[in-house]
Amino acid sequence: MASNAPGELQELRDLIRAFVVERDWDKFHTPKNLAVSLNVEAGELLEPFQWSTTGGLDELADPQLLHVRHEAADVLIYLIRLADKLGIDLGEAVREKLELNKLKYPADIVRGSARKYTEY
Repeated sequence: MASNAPGELQELRDLIRAFVVERDWDKFHTPKNLAVSLNVEAGELLEPFQWSTTGGLDELADPQLLHVRHEAADVLIYLIRLADKLGIDLGEAVREKLELNKLKYPADIVRGSARKYTEY
């Protein structure tokens, strides 16, 4: 993640960097390994939703919600670490992607529809 990252993302990046340095894990944090790990954690995030109807709060007991919280944190940690290793400013990437999505999904055309942009 570039050094001009927004405050909280930069703070999280720095906390993650320090955690990794303290454990001498940087050598394991190749972009490929981080991308794989991010996907493993994203898969673990799905577990509490496996047999739910909507996955809403009314269907998640406290232990399941805690599981979701921790797995969401793992996903974010790996995403921030991957962006850091590749010099990606996540804030800027999100803004850029939203602009691209505005072109793919004009609000006046897609409002209320879940169809993919190639189906319009």
